[in-house]
Amino acid sequence: MSTGIIIGEDSLARPSWAATDPMMRTYYDTEWGMPVRDEHGVFERLSLEAFQAGLSWATILRKRENFREAFSGFDPEVIERFGDAKVEELLGNAGIIRNRAKILATIKNAKATIALREDGGLAEFIWSFQPDSTPAPNALEDIPTTSPESVALSKALKKRGFAFVGPTTMFALMEALGIVDTHLVGSHRRGTSGIWPA
Repeated sequence: MSTGIIIGEDSLARPSWAATDPMMRTYYDTEWGMPVRDEHGVFERLSLEAFQAGLSWATILRKRENFREAFSGFDPEVIERFGDAKVEELLGNAGIIRNRAKILATIKNAKATIALREDGGLAEFIWSFQPDSTPAPNALEDIPTTSPESVALSKALKKRGFAFVGPTTMFALMEALGIVDTHLVGSHRRGTSGIWPA
């Protein structure tokens, strides 16, 4: 059975999804799964994960700088004031994913993020769902797509007024933020977050 691990020309082991495309390899090596604990960083990743729903992460990553420009650097205080004219402008922006529901969800989530500051803030809220243990996948098919914690986080965020925060999207967010470590056991990145042992 294949594990899905590929040894690169640099002799480092990576999953197949991060092994060939230089952009994905850099993202995997330097960002994915490293702890993000500030409101801005968490809100940006939450927003991009919502836009990713139904698409490949590579598609989002290629457009990330366009998203940052279009959404004012993912500043919740600016985004919460986006009105109908701004929404129409975004729908005409070929540099991003032009999906009205996802654009409206980003504005709604900006408002919910600001409201959450009264209770410790978005980052603290999401990190409070960190599980007691993390998966230890040996092959790509061993990696779960949801967890009891991602289901609970999804429900909790929806109660707080967030949208496009389903359990699968929230598990992907938890992976990206380092809340869980789903690096394959044989990967050179396993255990490098400082949150979980290898």
